[in-house]
Amino acid sequence: MAKKTKKGGQGTPATVALESAAVAFTVHAYEHDPAAASYGGEAAEALGVAPERVFKTLVADVDGALTVGVVPVSGQLDLKALAAAVGGKRAAMADPAAAERSSGYVLGGISPLGQRRPLRTVVDAGALGHPTVYVSAGRRGLEVELAPADLIALTKAVTAPIAR
Repeated sequence: MAKKTKKGGQGTPATVALESAAVAFTVHAYEHDPAAASYGGEAAEALGVAPERVFKTLVADVDGALTVGVVPVSGQLDLKALAAAVGGKRAAMADPAAAERSSGYVLGGISPLGQRRPLRTVVDAGALGHPTVYVSAGRRGLEVELAPADLIALTKAVTAPIAR
């Protein structure tokens, strides 16, 4: 996989973080439809990739601390499993404004990479079954493809079965 990013100031904090880490990745752009029912589903369809390989980044509140869960777009985040993965008791989806403020990204474009304030991150264990996975590159209509091990290392994530 070639390292490739948008030139001319079109990079995002996510792609900048990948370049800084010298990680192999590929950026995939597609035309975002504002009427799409699911950002992740739209990405999988537009890129012709199995939904199990496209991962969404969700921000939850676990015992008062924002925590990132990265799960396939074909499934849902299991909040109890997310809490357990980080040693917490209770989890709920974070306030959307808090997720945007913390990450520096807008909903539908939140990337687990290059966040304004790095958060505890859990990547669904299913990611390890793929040679590469796709996550948001930090903007709606832009995905980055990379090895799951690189995603885990760069986000300092733990892996756990957090999707259902």
